[in-house]
Amino acid sequence: MEAFLSSTLAVAIAEIGDKTQLLALFLVAKYGRPYIISLGVLLSTVLNHALSAWVGAWLGDKIPPQYIPWIISASFLAVAIWLLVPDKEDDDMGKFSQYGPLVATCILFFLAEIGDKTQIATVILAAQYQTQVLWVVAGTTLGMLIANVPVIFAGKWLMQRIPLTLAHRCAFVLFLALAVITLAKAYLS
Repeated sequence: MEAFLSSTLAVAIAEIGDKTQLLALFLVAKYGRPYIISLGVLLSTVLNHALSAWVGAWLGDKIPPQYIPWIISASFLAVAIWLLVPDKEDDDMGKFSQYGPLVATCILFFLAEIGDKTQIATVILAAQYQTQVLWVVAGTTLGMLIANVPVIFAGKWLMQRIPLTLAHRCAFVLFLALAVITLAKAYLS
């Protein structure tokens, strides 16, 4: 359950103000089909995060155990710092919009997640919770939905009321805490 809750919280907070939220706003503005766009986010996230978690678990299995807490902690710290750098909006939608809202959302969200903070976080969490990869995927997917579905349904209203700098700072603190907790659990137990 710890893997699920940590994954959900980490991704939900890290995703606030991310480029995929901007993409969700753009998609709902273009298509106006929030249920279809939400389904596309779900499908692309499950696939992307399942692949990411598999890589994380594989890496966690190959790295000597004494190095894992240090690597995971350093990775959490890197993601924390990365969260302080604002995202840019990319406009690759033109190529995929002809396929309709579901296909466009699936493709664009999958591509937007490649190398993104939440994908890296999924790899790190899966390396940390190697025996609970399914819970990591479920948690990161739920975190992604928690952050994006409200934007899809009430995006403009929400984005005017949540200061992005505050969201990024909260996510920074969360990932910094995860870095410290990872080392503390490894060496204080």
